[in-house]
Amino acid sequence: MPNQSKSSAASSAAKTPPFEEALKQLEDIVNSMESDELPLESLLAHYESGARLVKVCQAKLAEAELKIQKLEKSAEGEMQLKPIDTNT
Repeated sequence: MPNQSKSSAASSAAKTPPFEEALKQLEDIVNSMESDELPLESLLAHYESGARLVKVCQAKLAEAELKIQKLEKSAEGEMQLKPIDTNT
């Protein structure tokens, strides 16, 4: 069973578009919804897709913010990522 969880998580991550692509798709969805030319069923489908893309974008932004917060200078003055403390 644990292998199925890992494989489904991996396939889910593989289907997640990069931030820029997700944002572009979201913009396209908003533009098509604002055109007033879609039937209700299509509007609902677009809304669901948009909501999923918003979550993807928010997750990627939160991940980037966490990485930025964890940056620190090494003794040589170079920027390095600190290991993330998952206990907090």
